[in-house]
Amino acid sequence: MTFVTIADYEQFIYGLSDTFPSILASTLRVVRSGPAAGQVIGRLTFAHDIRLEIAELVDLDAGRLEILHYGYVAWQGDERLYWYDSQAHPNNPDLALNHPHHKHIPPDIKHNRIPAPNLSFDEPNLPFLIREVAGLAAD
Repeated sequence: MTFVTIADYEQFIYGLSDTFPSILASTLRVVRSGPAAGQVIGRLTFAHDIRLEIAELVDLDAGRLEILHYGYVAWQGDERLYWYDSQAHPNNPDLALNHPHHKHIPPDIKHNRIPAPNLSFDEPNLPFLIREVAGLAAD
C-alpha cells in the first residue's frame, strides 16, 4: 500500500469495513491537523463483543506515511485482552528486537511486554491488527 497524501490514508481508513468483512462496525475517523497530518481515532467492532480501539498520529508531509505515535487496545466486553503502544522502553533488552514496538499481554498486562515485530512507523498497522482480532472473534 502506498500513501502519498492524507486523503489517500483517509480513503484506506474509511474503506476498512469493505476490505475486511469481519468488521461489524466502525467509528474510525481521521481528524486532520494540517494539510498532510492527522489523528486516526475510534473503534472497530467484531463478533463476540470484541473490539479494537485505535489511536494513531500520522504525518504524510514527506509524501509517504509516517505513524508518529500509536495505541491499539483489544477488548472483549469489559476485559482488556492486550494492547500495543509505541512508548519507548530503552532499558528493556527483551524489546530491543524492534524497539519501540511492543505488545502488553496478561498476566500483569501493564508490565508484561513482548516485541511486536509486525508493527511499524512507515506501513499501516491496521491490516495486521484486524486479522489478529478477527482470529479471536472466529474462535
